[in-house]
Amino acid sequence: MSLARYLLFKYLRFDKEQPFINLSMLLAFLGVCVGLCVLLVAMAIMNGFDKEFQKRFFVMNYPITILPKFYAPVDDEFVAELKREFPHLLFSPYLSTQVIARSDNRFEGGVIFGVNFEEEKKINEVVKNALKDTNLSSYDIVIGEVLAEEFRLKKNDKLSLIFSNLNPSGFSLTPTTKRFDVKAKFNSGLIFYDKAYMYVDAKALRKVLGVKEGYDGVHIYSENAFKDIEKLKAYLGQDYAAIGWWEQNQNFFSALELEKRALFIVLMLIILVAGLNIISSLLMIVMNRRSEIALLLALGASRAEIKKSFFALGMLIGGSGMVCGVILAFLTLWFLGNYNIVSLPADVYGTSKLPLDLSILDFILTLVGALFIIALSSFYPAKKATEVNILDTLRNE
Repeated sequence: MSLARYLLFKYLRFDKEQPFINLSMLLAFLGVCVGLCVLLVAMAIMNGFDKEFQKRFFVMNYPITILPKFYAPVDDEFVAELKREFPHLLFSPYLSTQVIARSDNRFEGGVIFGVNFEEEKKINEVVKNALKDTNLSSYDIVIGEVLAEEFRLKKNDKLSLIFSNLNPSGFSLTPTTKRFDVKAKFNSGLIFYDKAYMYVDAKALRKVLGVKEGYDGVHIYSENAFKDIEKLKAYLGQDYAAIGWWEQNQNFFSALELEKRALFIVLMLIILVAGLNIISSLLMIVMNRRSEIALLLALGASRAEIKKSFFALGMLIGGSGMVCGVILAFLTLWFLGNYNIVSLPADVYGTSKLPLDLSILDFILTLVGALFIIALSSFYPAKKATEVNILDTLRNE
């Protein structure tokens, strides 16, 4: 151990005759440091966006939705039965249909939901915030801020909606048109929902659609949707379908996960390039110190000690780069989290602040991957150092 330690610190010293060796070691150190920092920051940003999008989709899509199959009934009796069987869940039955909003010469397509607002406010934080100080009557409507701004609607203004169901009029059929009173507007943080979603009382929507009773489905709030959806599926059987919010947006989140993995692999190449610098610098030391290595082996030093000293040198260069990279990454994340350096369009991303969230799993995987590359880069030069031919080297020297 004393010989390995002596050689380690000896080869770390600046060599005036071969300054390029120390420059290569410095570049390897900086490569590992910067590469690890960039990788950790990129993973934190990707996780931040992933969770931010999940949060937004979760709010407007609901954790679980029950839909009927084969014309199975969804009525107040069915909802009451679900409440008895699953008292820890919150239920909000709904009607929905596509409509066209009309204002002067402007038209916008959208989706209108007929709900019981008292039940809906328990599971939808966006609607709850919009109706803090508002009491709704039968033909009042809640719309998104984007739609209200485009149509220049204020509180108590009229909004005309064109429905898909047709009414006989003379010798033709005309779509049903109904005017609602705008009483509140919500802001979900995503422009699509704020432009397309509208909420009215379920009884009022039934009258417009000519439906006597029943609902199109039931929205459910659950603290543990992944477990509760299995219980619901087992209870409902084949007549109803229980769909989780992650299933409704599966392609989108799969694309985010694929992008995250691809980014991890690409940025890991930075550390791989730094590993090549470690190999080149150690090989240059081996070639430059061949006579010293041969002499040490001739005087009784074991090949294991020589291998250990060069392996420790590579690990020290890469390990110190990893430590500095982790420190630099956390300083960067702290700086980005506390100072609004990067400003995002809130209507696109749902937030104006750069979301950051470095998970423990990504942190560990990054460190393990970097450590594996550094160890592999240190092993080959250390092995080559033990293959020095003692007799040929000393004879030539």
